[in-house]
Amino acid sequence: MDATLLSWTMALLYGGLGNLAAYLAAHVLLCLLPAFFIAGAMSALIPKETITRFLGRNSSKTVSYPAAAAAGSLLAVCSCTIVPLFAGIYKKGAGLGPAITFLFFAPAANILALVYTGGIIGPDLAIARFVLSLTFGIGIGLIMALLFRADDAAHDLATDSAFGAQGAGMGRMALVFLFVWVALLLAGTLKLDVLTGTYLNFDLAVGDAQGWQAALDRLVPYDAAKGEEGVSVQGVVLIALLTSIGYAAWRGFENISEGANAWTWISLALIAATLLVAALAVQPVAGGLRIGLTGKFFGVAAALAVLGHIVRHRLSEDELRDWLWESWRFVKQIFPLLVVGVFVVGMIRVLIRPEWIELLAGTNSLAGNLAGVVFGVFMYFPTLVEVPIAKMFLELGMHRGPLLAYLMSDPELSLQSILIISAIIGRRKTFTYVGLVALFSAAAGLIYGAWIDGAALFSLALYLAGFIAALVVLLSIASRRSAASSLKGV
Repeated sequence: MDATLLSWTMALLYGGLGNLAAYLAAHVLLCLLPAFFIAGAMSALIPKETITRFLGRNSSKTVSYPAAAAAGSLLAVCSCTIVPLFAGIYKKGAGLGPAITFLFFAPAANILALVYTGGIIGPDLAIARFVLSLTFGIGIGLIMALLFRADDAAHDLATDSAFGAQGAGMGRMALVFLFVWVALLLAGTLKLDVLTGTYLNFDLAVGDAQGWQAALDRLVPYDAAKGEEGVSVQGVVLIALLTSIGYAAWRGFENISEGANAWTWISLALIAATLLVAALAVQPVAGGLRIGLTGKFFGVAAALAVLGHIVRHRLSEDELRDWLWESWRFVKQIFPLLVVGVFVVGMIRVLIRPEWIELLAGTNSLAGNLAGVVFGVFMYFPTLVEVPIAKMFLELGMHRGPLLAYLMSDPELSLQSILIISAIIGRRKTFTYVGLVALFSAAAGLIYGAWIDGAALFSLALYLAGFIAALVVLLSIASRRSAASSLKGV
């Protein structure tokens, strides 16, 4: 019995470590590192007034709700960070509707979540996640503003909104800096022929690279059918470089408020070198490694050259310090949880039987989509961690419709977030918000799943129109009851 338990435990640990190694080698560098720096730049270099100026209750709905969604996307924060920000803008005078849209959209469809979803699961799901999160996020905000318009008006009178005040605009160099980082991210992640093609090859004699790769394949098998990505020789080098970056960044960024030191510049140089290595095409051959210079490599190199010039000559010392600190804070907040989540996913792979997923959410049914929502509510994972878990569910047989329902509900409805939101806006509003998120997430999964299954756009339009019509009827009933209650009170 002890031997069986030990064997089972070792299988779990082996599954977790193998999945983590494959993840670190394949998905962190050209995807997440640039995204972390983009998020840090957005937080440090974009003035708050630029983001929150148009979120007032009395602003035009055609301005305030899209602005709330845009602010959520630009802030690129996870749900554990968005709730305090939501509290801040709401208490300063933001309308309930725009504030709710901001609260919903930021963790559901921020830049990190969208890029990561597209890179890991597929661009179709990333696009669906963006479009439906935007549409339903605005819809949830409008419904909340309608249902609680009396409370919202009272809240508006009790606050002194500062959103109409003119604030500092975003500097041109900060905008260029963000643009170049986004260009680097796209150059490293887009699957275009001009980027993936190899333009120059040379061989590097480094020993028995083919033997090393065979050993790695035995340790961490590659099997696309099971979602096992394996680890390449290049991946091992990248993991070693990533570890070096972590140490150097800890020494160079942790106390960046006191100014840059030698470790700061070492860590930035390591990051640049590692991104270039990640952009290479590396193949084991007899006698060594064949190194290919791809379009991705040249694109990343050009972006890094421009960024290096901006960092050295165009950013002020304060801007550099704030950017690095915000980026490092974001990494510290997200990356450890991400590593733990990916490790747990690897262990779950060992335990979960494919027929379970197929039984619960293998079809695009109402029950399947509700199962995705329920799992999102009770098995919360921080932003980005839900993506590899979603990929695992997809590989184990979950339909893409319920998968989207899970991805839309998981970042929103953790128990801790619900408790904090309740303290900010009250239990009645919070329970209504939770119910709307669950309803709209299930509806989003059904719509997207129907499209995946080949439903015609006209049929989907009728389906959505029926859903909206039913919702309008329910809102009208709720509005009449609210008005009747107000009259009785008078």
